[in-house]
Amino acid sequence: MDGSNSKTLRVILAQPRGFCAGVERAIDIVERALVKFGPPIYVRHEIVHNRHVVEDLRARGAVFVDELDEVPDGAWTVFSAHGVARKVVQAAHDRELPVIDATCPLVAKVHAEGRRYAAQGCELVLIGHAGHAEVEGTIGQIDGTVYLVQTVEDAQTLTVNDPSKLAYITQTTLSVDDTRGIIAALKDRFPEIAGPDVKDICYATQNRQEAVHSLAKVVDLLLVVGSKNSSNSNRLREIGAELGHPSYLIDDAAALRAEWFTGVTRVGVTAGASAPEILVQGVIEGLRSFGRVEIELLDGTPEDVKFKLPAEVASL
Repeated sequence: MDGSNSKTLRVILAQPRGFCAGVERAIDIVERALVKFGPPIYVRHEIVHNRHVVEDLRARGAVFVDELDEVPDGAWTVFSAHGVARKVVQAAHDRELPVIDATCPLVAKVHAEGRRYAAQGCELVLIGHAGHAEVEGTIGQIDGTVYLVQTVEDAQTLTVNDPSKLAYITQTTLSVDDTRGIIAALKDRFPEIAGPDVKDICYATQNRQEAVHSLAKVVDLLLVVGSKNSSNSNRLREIGAELGHPSYLIDDAAALRAEWFTGVTRVGVTAGASAPEILVQGVIEGLRSFGRVEIELLDGTPEDVKFKLPAEVASL
């Protein structure tokens, strides 16, 4: 229908939303590598979890592979923002592949923390989601036993070899509220467990979750722009639903459905840390099909974090 003669939709934009510093750095690394070394540039796994970003880089000459054996000898190779296991690093070294590591510095910090605990003789509990690229990379970075815990129930039933030598670390893109509950359950079961509370959950993830809490106070419905395999985007949608609002995770404007907006006048819009702002603007344009759009920007935490680029592409 023509939005010009229909109801008004107040579209309230979360702040902050979209790209975080780790995602910006990872995408910049691939873009710079394409310019400096020329295509093809091989990327192990999706550089970030966003379909549009991956397709754009693929069109420009990036080749995304599941494993290093798909990379030709001598080809420039990028490790994704989620990090990789040590065996992957060793395999690249053994083949003398030229590698650029785009692991988010905050993920690398968790790796270092886990190795430090392991070096002290601790077994590790990793709070995270099974099968996620970051979780697989983190487990593969640590020598020794790592127990994966996904829920409070997992924590309550976990059995370890020595409860007096136990520490935990977390995936960086989890729900802060859920993670606090799991940490509390671990501390209840293992009073001597060491760990960083929720500090390992990245600043950008926490800021975007806080913004959804603020949005929920003033909207009828929440739209989260992000891909289905994006952990932090899924958490944003879940928070919206937990706070009592219809909440939808959408790749782009094509996913919008008219029936969602029946009886709705205030629409909250946010984006996961790997979703580009151009997709948010596309969703706003798509909303004009369902009503006259008035845009409001919610106050939120400003972000000015910048991460240093690897030496291989820093001089471009």
